[in-house]
Amino acid sequence: MIIPQPPYGLAPVPFRFAALAALAGRAPLGGQREVALATYLSVRLADDVITERGLSQPVRTERAGHARTWLSTLALPAAIRPALVRLIDASATEAAAAGQAVRGVMAVTAGFLDDPARLELDHLATLLEAQALVK
Repeated sequence: MIIPQPPYGLAPVPFRFAALAALAGRAPLGGQREVALATYLSVRLADDVITERGLSQPVRTERAGHARTWLSTLALPAAIRPALVRLIDASATEAAAAGQAVRGVMAVTAGFLDDPARLELDHLATLLEAQALVK
């Protein structure tokens, strides 16, 4: 039975990257969880490059700086950290750079992320690449 929304009810807020967040929640402390959390933060920043999100470039630049500081506190595998830093930096620029950086993160995190999480990253990269083609 479907219960209708009352006329005064708020529309549900979609949760971006639910599979990636769920992976981070399920993963044991350490390795995979750290990678999943760092990837989650990085792709959330990259997702805000999409024009419909409405975040200005100066705001994205400030957020990227704070995210880099946070990322430096994590114990990440050596091959993964540079790709995440590139993605965080690209989140302050244009969609083409962000889409390419997401693809780079997908390549280095493949062994740490499950299929639904990788699918979310692929979808984001596709959206960013499509936005870059429109401009």
